[in-house]
Amino acid sequence: MELNALRQFVVVARLEHLSGAAEELRVAQPSLSRTIARLESELGTPLFDRSGRLRLNDTGRIFRDHVERALGELDAGRRAVAEAASEGVGSVRLASETFLTLTGPLAAYKRAHPTVEVELRWSPAEDMARHLRSQDVDLCVASQPIPAEGLESVELLDEAVGLAVPLDHPLAGRTSVSIEELADQAFVSAGRGHWQRRLLDRLFAARDLTPKIVCEVDELSAIAALISAGLGVGLVPAFARSGSTRVPAAWVPVDSPDCRRAVTLYWGAGSHLSTAARLMRTTIANWNWITGEPQEKR
Repeated sequence: MELNALRQFVVVARLEHLSGAAEELRVAQPSLSRTIARLESELGTPLFDRSGRLRLNDTGRIFRDHVERALGELDAGRRAVAEAASEGVGSVRLASETFLTLTGPLAAYKRAHPTVEVELRWSPAEDMARHLRSQDVDLCVASQPIPAEGLESVELLDEAVGLAVPLDHPLAGRTSVSIEELADQAFVSAGRGHWQRRLLDRLFAARDLTPKIVCEVDELSAIAALISAGLGVGLVPAFARSGSTRVPAAWVPVDSPDCRRAVTLYWGAGSHLSTAARLMRTTIANWNWITGEPQEKR
């Protein structure tokens, strides 16, 4: 099997769309179709269902997982050789649902290691385990649990999540608020799949309620600003209250022990981490989230 064919298969498997994959790979669609057909012929079985929209089948998913791991090992080997040849610390690739929480440790890392190439990638939590096992990234930071098989982790931060409301909102002066009291409130929320939205949906579903979402945004930094502007209320972690970009809004504790988030750093068990990645892992794992400064190694 040709290495290029395997790389092309991974893109088609991810997009489940031939023309989209051909555009991303910058190859002709008929050529890409022939490549996939040759792979299926070599394996002796279809990798995709073609009734209607192209869909990766069960066999294709098994093959994809193996190919991603194999390509990840090859890339890790290339990076290890480059690091050894240059006698440097290498590069590091970090994926996260949001980088707002990580601004402090990332800034400290770049000050300490200005020549290191740092690649930051946004990733939904559900894709992180696969990216780590295939070594597409070195480290991941998630605000919700991800499948831990084949991974190692350290919890960074466990904090309360409260309700942010405009300063002139009737709830602004409250010392706490229950989920039941929020049934008719208009919510500004992140999109589906994000930890904030999953927490909101889970809290309401546990009480047979559905949140009234009037504004769904992908730009997470805009949520607090939209709340401050009077568009609605929303869940905001305690950490955001001390941020340098804090906007005028009141933060009200939610009367529920489940209204929290745990931020966790993950990496592949047994995977080769460059010196740069190990240094970043140490910087993030040993960050003091209260003072915003490094703390003693743990």
